[in-house]
Amino acid sequence: MPFKLNLSTKEGKTYKLETESEALLDRELSSKIEGKEISEDLKGYEFQITGASDKSGFPSLNEVPGFQKKRVLLGYGKGMRKRPRREGKKKQTTPTPKGLRLRKTIRGRIISPEISQINLKVLKEGNKKLSEIFPEQNKPKEVESKSEEKSQESK
Repeated sequence: MPFKLNLSTKEGKTYKLETESEALLDRELSSKIEGKEISEDLKGYEFQITGASDKSGFPSLNEVPGFQKKRVLLGYGKGMRKRPRREGKKKQTTPTPKGLRLRKTIRGRIISPEISQINLKVLKEGNKKLSEIFPEQNKPKEVESKSEEKSQESK
């Protein structure tokens, strides 16, 4: 089962990686993991698992034990977005209704084979920078679009 990993740095840059690593299975959200367990290129790095979502797009929530899906009553926060203002004759004074709670489907905090995407935060950096490990993701967006246009023009 390939996992899609999002590796975020303190500078705000996110690097994407796909891995078949079994080291991530049975880990909990907010636990730490060594980089060499994920890939040999990430030797010396230390990551913290900040979030995950499954194949269907349901997010994992730290308050839900286990790895199965559950229907949980949530207030505003993770797993529930703010509702837009109601338009019409009656105007609401607050942009979000106070006390609104909805029952949402959430996955538990343990990573299982059903999880498809995992978010990781860099806690400790290794010898090589992530920009050196992932040079194709380090290009600015403008440069990529210009190079794509040139390649299409030459065809």
